[in-house]
Amino acid sequence: MNRLPIGVLLESFRCDYKSALQNAQKLGLEGIQVYATRGEFDPDNLDKQKRKELLDLIKSHGLKVSALCGDLGMGFGNSELNPQLIEKSKRILDLAKDLETNIVTTHIGVIPEDENHPRYEVMHKACLELSEYADSLDAHFAIETGPERACTLKNFLDKLNSKGVDVNLDPANFVMVTGDDPVQAVYTLKDYIVHTHAKDGIKLKDKSPEILYGIDIEEEIKASEYFKELPLGQGNVDFENYLKALDDIGYKGFLTIEREVGENPCADIELATNFLRKFY
Repeated sequence: MNRLPIGVLLESFRCDYKSALQNAQKLGLEGIQVYATRGEFDPDNLDKQKRKELLDLIKSHGLKVSALCGDLGMGFGNSELNPQLIEKSKRILDLAKDLETNIVTTHIGVIPEDENHPRYEVMHKACLELSEYADSLDAHFAIETGPERACTLKNFLDKLNSKGVDVNLDPANFVMVTGDDPVQAVYTLKDYIVHTHAKDGIKLKDKSPEILYGIDIEEEIKASEYFKELPLGQGNVDFENYLKALDDIGYKGFLTIEREVGENPCADIELATNFLRKFY
């Protein structure tokens, strides 16, 4: 099995970004993903000179940027909000190129299984515009998996007829929300996977993704009652076969560790790093 580079979502360390870069270097990681929607990494706060300085700092730690996270927290299901969200997303992609990556990951909302649902066309139109812009830069907006089944996402992407919008495959989100098999999802989405998250978890109870992802807010819930993120190797993601599937389809991108909970993030990220290295 071909060895894949291992990275980390920088915010998973839950400390300032300079300390997080040092932590990633100490673990011998090869890449980082960072949120470009807040603080120092927001494109509005970075002129050309600051972008160069930031890239130089990242490289000085022996790291490269695997992707930027461009999740604006709203998806693209609201036609009134979409113009400003799309414009912001384009600026994040411009920043990505300046930081020598061509991938921006994002959540677009929950794609309805019914193509006649009014939100389906709104989301499709937004992604079409994003795909055209990304294509013009030889880049990708990568939809993070989880809110819908893999086959629903594939059908949505097929209709775009573009490589500008692709997939950031998060296996844990499938396990925790839709119950889809992440291994089979790799084969289903093989033509679109440009980035992956290394995350693990379990589903506790079934619940509509529309509710879990805040589309339907008529019912107040605690997400912790329905799923639980766990350290890598302790959840229901079959990593041995998941990584084999990535190898089967010829994926050569990053495995980017994401850890959103836990009392000791550094220890969990080290555990995840060592866990992944066992397969190579």
